[in-house]
Amino acid sequence: MNEINKIIHVDQLKREICFQKLPKRIVSLVPSQTELLVSLGLIDRIVGVTKFCIHPKNLKSQKVIVGGTKQVNYDKIEKLDPDIILCNKEENTEDIVKYLENKYPVHVSNINSLSDALEMINQYGDIFEVKDKAQELVSMITLEKKSFDDFISEKPKKRVVYFIWKDPWMTVGNDTFIHTMLQLNGFVNVYKTKTRYPEVGKDDLKMIKDLDLILLSSEPFPFSEKHIAEIKSYYPNTKVVLVDGEYFSWYGSRLVKAFSYFKTLH
Repeated sequence: MNEINKIIHVDQLKREICFQKLPKRIVSLVPSQTELLVSLGLIDRIVGVTKFCIHPKNLKSQKVIVGGTKQVNYDKIEKLDPDIILCNKEENTEDIVKYLENKYPVHVSNINSLSDALEMINQYGDIFEVKDKAQELVSMITLEKKSFDDFISEKPKKRVVYFIWKDPWMTVGNDTFIHTMLQLNGFVNVYKTKTRYPEVGKDDLKMIKDLDLILLSSEPFPFSEKHIAEIKSYYPNTKVVLVDGEYFSWYGSRLVKAFSYFKTLH
């Protein structure tokens, strides 16, 4: 690569990514980041997505599906000849990143907090030369959060468990983006002393005391009304709420609408 023309960016793992030109062919392996690209006006630059990139609704019919988030079709990616591939430390495997970075510039996001999410948006603004749109989006999210902070300041704290899976039951620990969203809601995560996504055995379920609220997420496990009765068998006197998991776990432009949604939970 010509050193004079080399453009260097740094991702959220502090890895240097080098380009010789503005990247115009994008493969995104992270659904929330795909939605963000569209919000930044970059839909025409997207050439490949995952089967889980469901927003906007018709995007998958317009782009090449290269697999999921944990398994991808490298041959399909090669045929797309991407200028950059967008990954996430949690969503994608280390093996995927290692394989792809030998052939293409790969940006890896690493998001556990709201500030991490805003940093990623600004990084995309720099990489794809849409700084104004990125900053506008960051400003909108920041204003929505401030409004929500004012709204939530008078609300009582509630002890909650947020379930993301069953068989086995799984919840969220303290080093996750979902935990951050729970904190912003004034919720006290019962599993805040655990890391990542701890399994909760049925005996453990019986041990949880003084719960104010149980949240059943719509993703990755599709909890529905039929699951409320099952969890109620353990906590007959605790309120159980089905929640839209995208507002708790998608860390791109979905954050603009997240705080309005959170108000409905209170």
